[in-house]
Amino acid sequence: MTQGDIVTELANYLKAAKDARPIYRKVADGFAQVLGAGPATLPSERLLSEALGISRVTVRRALEDLAAEGLLARRRGARTVVAGRLEKALATLTGFSDELRGRGIEPGQVWLSREVVMPTAVEAMALGLEPGAQVLRLARVRLANGQPIAVERAAVPQAILEAGELVNDSLYTALSDHGSAPVRGVQRIRAGVMARADADLLRQKTGAPMLIVERRCFRADGMAVEFTETRYDGESYDFVSELKA
Repeated sequence: MTQGDIVTELANYLKAAKDARPIYRKVADGFAQVLGAGPATLPSERLLSEALGISRVTVRRALEDLAAEGLLARRRGARTVVAGRLEKALATLTGFSDELRGRGIEPGQVWLSREVVMPTAVEAMALGLEPGAQVLRLARVRLANGQPIAVERAAVPQAILEAGELVNDSLYTALSDHGSAPVRGVQRIRAGVMARADADLLRQKTGAPMLIVERRCFRADGMAVEFTETRYDGESYDFVSELKA
C-alpha cells in the first residue's frame, strides 16, 4: 500500500466515523483498519496532519498509541513503519528467501562480507572441522520489503563452498548446487538485546529486543554443512511451532 493510498483510506475512515471517540483514537483505529500486515512506511506527521486537516499533536498521539500496541515501529533514521510481524515455522527447514516469498513478501539483503577465513572455536566445533580447515563466512543484513529485519552470519566448510561468489541470495540453493543440500537441522533460540552494531544495521535503538537463533544443518550423510547465527529484530518476528498429542 502506497503512502497516498494510506492517506486516502484514512481520510475516508475519519469522514465516516461519526461517534464520540476522541479524534486521536479515531485516527489510531483508522490506521489499524486500513493498514495491512506487511511492512510499509507511513507519511510523516507533518504530511498526515496537512492531508487530514488535524493537528500534529493529534497525529503523534495516535501513532504513539499504535506503537504502544505493537502495531507500529518507529525506527531510528527512518520514518514510522507498520510493525507487521512475520511468523517463522520451527518445524520446517526452509531458506530465508523462500520463506518470505511464500508469505507474499519480497526478500532482500545487504552483504557485509563474504570471505574465506579460519573458523572460530564455536564454528569449528559446530561443523566438526579438522585442525587447519577453513570456512566460508557469510555476513549480511536480511530485508523484508526493503526493511532490515535480521543480521545473519553463516559459516560453511570451505571444502563444500570454496568462495563467496558461489552464494547469491540463497545459501541453500548454493549448497544444493554443490551436492550438499541440507536435510536436517537443529536450532537453539534465545532472547537478547541489541548492541550498537546490530542496532545500527537494523535501524533500531541500542538495547532493543532481539531473538538470536543458532542453527546447524546436515546433509543426508550426516556431515554438517552450515552453522548460522541470525539475530532477528524482536519487533518483527514470531516463531511458531505446531504441537501434537
